[in-house]
Amino acid sequence: MSRNNERNIKKHNDKLHKAQDKVKQAVLLRKEKLKQITKKFNEDKASEE
Repeated sequence: MSRNNERNIKKHNDKLHKAQDKVKQAVLLRKEKLKQITKKFNEDKASEE
C-alpha cells in the first residue's frame, strides 16, 4: 500500500494551501497598515505647514 494515496495528498494540499493563505493574508494586512500609517503621517505633515 502506498503512502501517496488520495486522502493523504488531499490532507497535505489542504494544509499547504491553508498556510499559504495565512501568509498571503498577513502580507495584505501589513500593506493595509502601512497605507494607514503613511496616510496619517501625510495628514500630520500637511497640518504642520
